[in-house]
Amino acid sequence: ALASLGDFAWAKVPGFLAVQVAGAAVGATLVWLAYLAHWGETEDKGAKLACFSTGPAVRKPHAAFITEFIATAMFLFGILAIGKIGAGVPVLEVGSEVTPSLAGVVGTWFSPFLVGLLVLSVGVSLGGPTGYAINPARDLGPRIAHQILPIAGKGSSDWAYAWIPVVAPILGGITGALLFRALFGA
Repeated sequence: ALASLGDFAWAKVPGFLAVQVAGAAVGATLVWLAYLAHWGETEDKGAKLACFSTGPAVRKPHAAFITEFIATAMFLFGILAIGKIGAGVPVLEVGSEVTPSLAGVVGTWFSPFLVGLLVLSVGVSLGGPTGYAINPARDLGPRIAHQILPIAGKGSSDWAYAWIPVVAPILGGITGALLFRALFGA
């Protein structure tokens, strides 16, 4: 999303994505190790996959795509706003008066709390239908790990659905970033 704004070099995007996916796969492997004694205790293949990747509550691809798109657009829009106000830059100016923001007044130490609150808000409001990936690596890396790891009684890694939590967050993130730039400038 930041590359689409010119704030991140396109040449770095492939490496950045590869490292994020690899990091998510390593994290999923650690989850697999933590639950190693438990994999053989359940026959629920869906529950095993859910430990690794997102999945739709209802199998409606268009609805899942829209949900992931909106969630990620809102998330990136919010992240950019928090970044701007956390740096002490007001988001809104009314005439010659500057509208102070809480993060701008308190300082940059408050921004991580706001990001956490944003993740919670997006998850609570839009997480139910899809499990909210809001980052392609969050789903793709763990799904690859699920495919590769020797999990007792595992089922499919559901590659038919896997494109949604990859493509929708990319497009939603770009849209949210462009919308923020259009409304509030650099």
